[in-house]
Amino acid sequence: MAALSLYFLVFSGPSPRLHIVPYTKGGNTVKQGSAKDTKNNQHDEKPLSSTRPEDVALKPDPGHHHEEPTGTRAGWEIDIDDLTYWSDPDDPETNDDVLPGYETDGTPREAGDVARLQHEKDLRKMWRYAYKTTAKLANSNLVYGNTLNQLIQKDNRTEEQSKCLREDPNVKFKFNDDQPVRFNPYPDYNGDEWKKNGHGPYVPCKGPTGEFVEDLLVFRGRPARWPQTKFGGYDLFGIDPNLCWERDSRLGQYGLQEMKKKVGGSYKPIDWDNVNWGELQKHCLKQNAARFDMTMSKKNPYLNNYTENHQKATRSEYIKTEAPKIKGRSIGAKQGQITKESRTALLLRSYTGMKYTDNDRQVIRALVSELSLKTGGQYEVFLLVHSKNQSLPIFDDDELYQTVLKDNVPAEFHGMTVLWSDHQVWDVYPALTDEYARAVHSAQWLSVQKFSQDHPQFDHIWNWEMDFRYTGHHYDLLEKLSAFAKKQPRKYLWERNERYYIPEYHGDYDTSFREDVAKKRGNKTVWGPPDLPFVKPVGPKPPVASHEEDNYEWGVGEEADFISVGPIFDPVDSQWIISNHVWGYSDENHKSTDLPRRTTIVTQSRISKRLLDIMHVENLRGQHVASEMTAQTVALLHGLKTVFAPHPVFMDRDWKGGFLNNWFNPGPDGESGGRGSPFGWGRERRFQGTTWYYRAEPPNRLYNNWMGWVDTNIGGIDWEKKHGRPCLPSVMLHPIKNTQPTKPGHKSEFELAIG
Repeated sequence: MAALSLYFLVFSGPSPRLHIVPYTKGGNTVKQGSAKDTKNNQHDEKPLSSTRPEDVALKPDPGHHHEEPTGTRAGWEIDIDDLTYWSDPDDPETNDDVLPGYETDGTPREAGDVARLQHEKDLRKMWRYAYKTTAKLANSNLVYGNTLNQLIQKDNRTEEQSKCLREDPNVKFKFNDDQPVRFNPYPDYNGDEWKKNGHGPYVPCKGPTGEFVEDLLVFRGRPARWPQTKFGGYDLFGIDPNLCWERDSRLGQYGLQEMKKKVGGSYKPIDWDNVNWGELQKHCLKQNAARFDMTMSKKNPYLNNYTENHQKATRSEYIKTEAPKIKGRSIGAKQGQITKESRTALLLRSYTGMKYTDNDRQVIRALVSELSLKTGGQYEVFLLVHSKNQSLPIFDDDELYQTVLKDNVPAEFHGMTVLWSDHQVWDVYPALTDEYARAVHSAQWLSVQKFSQDHPQFDHIWNWEMDFRYTGHHYDLLEKLSAFAKKQPRKYLWERNERYYIPEYHGDYDTSFREDVAKKRGNKTVWGPPDLPFVKPVGPKPPVASHEEDNYEWGVGEEADFISVGPIFDPVDSQWIISNHVWGYSDENHKSTDLPRRTTIVTQSRISKRLLDIMHVENLRGQHVASEMTAQTVALLHGLKTVFAPHPVFMDRDWKGGFLNNWFNPGPDGESGGRGSPFGWGRERRFQGTTWYYRAEPPNRLYNNWMGWVDTNIGGIDWEKKHGRPCLPSVMLHPIKNTQPTKPGHKSEFELAIG
C-alpha cells in the first residue's frame, strides 16, 4: 500500500476513536483533519486522558475495503501528531532509529528493517495508547475475577447439549450452594445407533482407582460478566457455552484432590508413581481391539511417488523397522463385518530437562483418562520426548535409554513415553543437510513423521504443546473440532482459513462470512494444487474445472488432513520473521522463495497419516520449509484439505468487530497475512490481551487464578473467601507457563523484543 491504512479504535460500548495519518511516498505526513478544523477545534483544549469515550461509526477505510456499521460519530478525533507528547513509560522504543521510506517503495528489506520505518513505529504507539488508556474502562478486563457466585443462564442450552448432563446425588462440594452435574459427551456406546452403524462392542475401561473412569463434573451456567467471543464461537462446534469449570471438580479425580484405591478391604491413597498409564491404555485397547484395525499394515503409499526417491525410501524403510520402544500396540482383531473405527494418537511434545509440575501431571492424567480410557482406545496418548544431549547413543544402549527415561520423565508416564533424538531423525532424512533446516526449531515435524511411520495404525495425530490448557472436556473439544472440519466445503476454504472469523463483523459463518470471502477473493482462489514441475500432487483432483461450477459441495464429509486452531495465512510480505525459510522446492525457473506456502502461529494441530506420509517423502527429497509452515505448505502443494477451526477466543478489551478486523485482518482482501499482518515483526503486541497466541497475558493470569493462585491482585485463599471460587467456561488457553503456586504480589507479564 502506498499509504498507511487508517486504524480505528472502537468498542462495543463507549469508546475513543483513534485515527492514524497516512504517509505519502515521500514520507511526509498528510493530515486528514487539522487540529484547527471546526470539527476538532471544540475539543482542542481537552486533555486526552480526560476525554470521555463515545461509540463511533467508521468512515470507509481505503486500506481495508469495508465500512463499519453506522453508529454515533465521536465528537473528537486523534491522529499520530496528537500523541506527540504522550508516551508509554513501559515502552523502551525511541525515534532515534528510523529508516526512510515506506513498506511498498520497492526497497528490499528484512522484517526487522520494516519495523524501523516511521509508519510501523506510529502503529505501535497507537496500539500502546489504545490498550493503555482503555485499561480501566468498565467493559475492560471482564475475563478476570469470575466465580461460581455469578452464574447465569444455567438452563440455556440445546436439547442435544442437555443430554450430556446428569445429576449425581452423591456429589457435594462445601464451597458452593449449587452442585455440579456429570458431563458425558461420549456416544451412546453399544446403543441402537452404535450397533446400526456397524461398530464393534465397546468395553469400558478402568482407571488408576481400579474402578471405571468416572464422568467429569461441571457447573451449569456462565459468569454474568464473562464477555462474548471476539474470534470464533461456540455455536460453530455445538460446544455448550453455558458451562463453568472449577478446579476441584475438574481436576480433583486426577490428583488435585486425594484419590483412593481399594486395597484389600480398605481404601488407601493412590501412589501416582506406581500407576502405569501406558499399561492402562494398552489393556484398554486390548479389550476393545475388535473395533479397530490394529494390524499395523498401513504402509506409506507415496514412497515411490517420485522416481528419484526409491533408493531413499528403501533406506527409510530399513530405519523404520527398528524395534519401537513402545511395544504391544499391534493387536490382531478378528475380521468381520464390523466397521473399523479410526484411531488418533496425541503426542505431548516434551524434552529432557523439563520439570513436571503437579499440574502438568494432573493434565496428562486427564488427557489419558478422557481421550483414551473413556473411549476404549479411540485415542492413545504419548509423551514424545526430545533427548537433547546428542552425545548419548540412547538407541544403541537399552540401559542408557532407560536411564534417560527415568531421569527425565515421571515414573507413572514411562510406559507411554517415546524418546527421540536429533541424530535418529537425521539418519532418516539424509537429504536434509542444512544444519539450521534440520534443527528441531525448524524441523519439529521430523519426529512426528518418524512416529507415524513407526505407528501406521493411527489415521490422525494431534501435535500437542505442553503449555496448552483447555478448561473444558478434552474429548468434547477434539470431536467437535473434527466434526466441524469434516463438514467444511473446499470452495474458498483456503481463503476462509487465512483470516480471523469475527462474529460481530462477519456475521454467520456458513452464510455471510462465506459470501464476504467469496466477494473479496473472486477468482483469486485456490482450486486444486498449484502447477509446479518439481511437485507431484497426491491429493484428490477437483471434481469440476472451476470453483464457479461447484456449489460448496466438494469436500463436505471429507476428513481434514490438517486442522489448525489459528489462521492458515500466506506469509509472503507479512514480515513474519521466518517466512523465507525454504530449502529445496526449486529448479532453474523457480526460486525457493517463490514457493506458494502457508503458515500458522502455534503448532497445536491435528494432522492426517496421508499428509504425514507425503511430508516424509518430501523431506526424503531434501524439500523442506520451517516448522510452522511445513504441514500447511505440503498440504497446499499436494491438494489436501486443511481447516482453521475458529475456536472461541476472548480478549481483555471490548474491541468492536470492525476495529478487530482492521487490526487483525489487514491484508488486501481482508486476510490476516500479507502486508500489515499482525504476525509481522513488531506487530504482535496486538495479541497481548487475547486468550490464544504464542505470547499473551490472559492465559497465565486466568489459569493461575483458576488454580487458586494469586496473580495481579486476583485469586488466592483470601480473595476466594470474599468473592467465591473461580470458574471458567470451556476455553483454550495458550501459553501457560510455570503452573505452580505463585508468591504474594505475583503479576504475569507480557514481554516482546520489539513492540
